[in-house]
Amino acid sequence: MNVADAMTPRSELVVVEIPGSRNDVLEYIQDHGFSSVPVVKDVDGDEVYRGLVTRDDLIDQPDEDQLALLMREVPTAAADDDIVDAARTMVAEESRRLPVVDGDELVGILTVTDVVRAIARGEVDGETRVGDLATPEINATHTETPLPVAEREIALSGVPYAVVLDDDAAIAGMLTEVDVLEVARVVEGEASTGDSIAEEDSEWSWEGIKATGARYLPTRNVEIPAEAVRHFMTADLVTVNATRTAKEVAQELISNDIEQVPLVSGTDLDGIVRDVDLLEGL
Repeated sequence: MNVADAMTPRSELVVVEIPGSRNDVLEYIQDHGFSSVPVVKDVDGDEVYRGLVTRDDLIDQPDEDQLALLMREVPTAAADDDIVDAARTMVAEESRRLPVVDGDELVGILTVTDVVRAIARGEVDGETRVGDLATPEINATHTETPLPVAEREIALSGVPYAVVLDDDAAIAGMLTEVDVLEVARVVEGEASTGDSIAEEDSEWSWEGIKATGARYLPTRNVEIPAEAVRHFMTADLVTVNATRTAKEVAQELISNDIEQVPLVSGTDLDGIVRDVDLLEGL
C-alpha cells in the first residue's frame, strides 16, 4: 500500500498562506477540528510548500504572531512511498503528519489517523496485541483542577491528554488538547494573568494552584476558562484490555473519533494505547 492510497489529497486540504497570523491558524483549527495546517506561499503564481503550524506551536509560542515564525519544518514523504515506511518515519521523528510533496509542490498529507484507518480496514498488519504496544506512563489530573492548570500539565507532560481521576483515584474521564482548544477564546490585547497569586508561605491549596495556573496561562491572545476540568472532560470513556489486537483498537479509535484509550485490567488502569502506538506494531 502506498502513501497515495491513504493520504488526503491537496484538493481536500485547508492551507494558510504566508503572510498570515496566528489567528488565521487558530480559527482554522477551531472551525475544522484540525490539529495542524500546512503553510504555503505564492511564488510567481505557483503555490510552494513551506511547512506546518500545529496546535502545539500556538500554545508553545504564545507571543509570536507571524505565521512564518510559527511554522516548523517536518519530515515529508512522496506519494509512491510505502505506507509502512512512512509510518516508521512518523514514529522515529515523533511527527503525527507527513506532508506529501513533489518537489516544492504540496500534493497531500498523510496523518497518523490515515495509517490507523488502514490498520482498522486490514490493509496493513494489525494483529499485534495492544498489551505489547501500550504506553505504561500515564498523564493524569483531578476532576477539580482548573482548566488552565490542566492545559499546562498536558503541555509539560508532552502528551496530548490527561486521564481525569476523582477523589477515590478512579477514572472519571479524559481531557485532551482538543477539548481545551474547543473552549479557548481568541481575545484582543494582553490576557489577564489572574487577580491574585498565592503567598510564598501559603499552604498548598487549589486557590494557590489556580493562581499559579493563571500565571502560566500560555496566551497573549488566547483565553482558557478557569473552571474545573470536570466541565470539559469526556466522561463516557472507551477502554480496552491487553488481549485486543491493534486492528480491533484501531477500529475503536476510528469509530469513536478519538486518539487514545485507557488500557485496563478489571478496574486497574495499566496504561494508555495511543494511536501512534499502533504504528509501532507494523
